[in-house]
Amino acid sequence: MSLQKKKTPMREQDPKERIKNYKEVPFGYNDQEALMEAERCLQCKHQPCVDGCPVKVPIPQFMQAIKDGDVVEANQIIKTKNSLPAVCGRVCPQEEQCEDLCVMGIKNEPVAIGRLERYVSDYNMERGSDKSSSKEIEKMKIPELKGRKVAVIGSGPAGLTAAADLAKYGLKVTIFEALHDTGGVLRYGIPEFRLPKSIVDKEVESIKELGVEIKLNIVVGKSLTVDEIFEQGYESIFIGVGAGLPRFLGIPGENLNGVYSANEFLTRVNLMKAFKYPEYKTPVIVGDKVAVVGAGNVAMDSARTAKRLGAKDVYIVYRRARNQMPARSEEIHHAEEEGIELKLLNNPVAIHGKDGCIDKMECLKMELGEKDDSGRRRPIPIEDSNWMLDVDTVIIAIGQNPNPLLTKNTKDLDTESWGGIIVDDTQQTSREGVYAGGDVVTGAATVIKAMGAGKQAVESIKDYLLNKKDN
Repeated sequence: MSLQKKKTPMREQDPKERIKNYKEVPFGYNDQEALMEAERCLQCKHQPCVDGCPVKVPIPQFMQAIKDGDVVEANQIIKTKNSLPAVCGRVCPQEEQCEDLCVMGIKNEPVAIGRLERYVSDYNMERGSDKSSSKEIEKMKIPELKGRKVAVIGSGPAGLTAAADLAKYGLKVTIFEALHDTGGVLRYGIPEFRLPKSIVDKEVESIKELGVEIKLNIVVGKSLTVDEIFEQGYESIFIGVGAGLPRFLGIPGENLNGVYSANEFLTRVNLMKAFKYPEYKTPVIVGDKVAVVGAGNVAMDSARTAKRLGAKDVYIVYRRARNQMPARSEEIHHAEEEGIELKLLNNPVAIHGKDGCIDKMECLKMELGEKDDSGRRRPIPIEDSNWMLDVDTVIIAIGQNPNPLLTKNTKDLDTESWGGIIVDDTQQTSREGVYAGGDVVTGAATVIKAMGAGKQAVESIKDYLLNKKDN
């Protein structure tokens, strides 16, 4: 039987319909589609796809389990390395990681690894068989670590991953979360139509079932300090608080009514459920014309959310070219299908308004010059090319830095000039027993890379505690 050259298509909501709702856009594979796609896996002995995965999911093995008709076993295989498979199957940039190294992709399209991971997780969630193998967890427990206390600060992807893996070793783990709900960026940052919050809830519940305790509404650095956590008997701490402090352009007019940071805009809509106003008393006003500055996944999420809130014209304004856009190609494709217009090679230089409210954004046209340090051709302003874009709302989506509240109130914790916590290659900070990972170290990155950092930190914490016991 010859293998199909292209990925098995995934059915989706029609763009004209989905801009009127917050339901998930792709429907996911059914059993037959998943089997067809899994059959495309070549079962390579050298497994390059695993090398491309930051958490090292045994990809060929779970593919084989699908082919064998054992989707429960496929889930158990994934869960040995990944505690958030339903999330990763939806939001991971697989095309840049595991699928980028897939041997099938050399002459044809790579295997749809992310879609199959989602299929396996959803299949098991629907049947209540989505838990990690109890036998596998028993094998991981280390007697010397049983019952010893470790704290995790932040319940985003890095914190949840670290907590799950620490608990599997037999440690008593407590997560301290600043917000009133769990998930971090998974809940406040990523819209419902891309990552349903019911999925986040189920993934968190499976981690709690490992024995992880979660304490909400505790702002470490304000309600509680790192020193006070140690005083409570915790022997080590993992910091995974993400990057929640928005960056701005620093141009005139950013203080006008109608300017949002993407962080505030998405938090209002996702966490505080502004899309259900007035059922939820969280106002968010977008008007008819919305400009989103930036071209990453957060910018796409903001633009597509604005469309669903009723904006007629939504623009992505980006100073570089299309092939330099950092967003996933799938997110760009979905945005354009939904009528989002790209205004590329344009840089905002001022926001203008009347009576304190926005009415225009002034842009300067750009052209590409020589390559800069990032390896991309540098955008250069075209003199006297200023033009005006009529807008009611501007959303700034050019990245985030860590909130300084924790770092400023923690002694002897070294940070970068931009606020990121400095760690070594084991994720250890300048403080003994304190480790950090994810966006609080790197600045805004991907969910799976944050998870990889959490896993690395767990191995370091395990070795630190074992060594501490020996001494």
